[in-house]
Amino acid sequence: MDARDADLKKELDATLQARRELGEEYESALVDSFLEKVDQRIDGAVERRVRRQFAEQQMVAARDSRSSRATDSWGERFGFGIVSLVLAIPLSAIGAGTGHLPGLIVSWIGIVGVNAVQAVRTNPGLFGTRRRPAKDGDWEG
Repeated sequence: MDARDADLKKELDATLQARRELGEEYESALVDSFLEKVDQRIDGAVERRVRRQFAEQQMVAARDSRSSRATDSWGERFGFGIVSLVLAIPLSAIGAGTGHLPGLIVSWIGIVGVNAVQAVRTNPGLFGTRRRPAKDGDWEG
């Protein structure tokens, strides 16, 4: 039993007890009071559901708007490449200075890894799909 149901049961018990003590002349007022509390409870539940559904619809709309537009532009890719190359110089120097050839290799593995992740993010099927020749010699995807 839900806590709200337990509260509602307590309210009903209190209403019935008050009816026994006050008599039948107050019955309609007690019933109206109890029904008003039930209505408020229902209104609150409906309002919560509507808010939750509205929030879910907004989240779906936001996801759709993000996925429907181009996730990257030529300028974004170009800028990322430039920044990557500019940062590669000091990273290479630090890696080679502290770890010699292994340090340089590790720094370049990191640089290539970051660029690979960016490439996959902007082109989701980049490394996953391969094209196979069809039976008649034409290529298909």
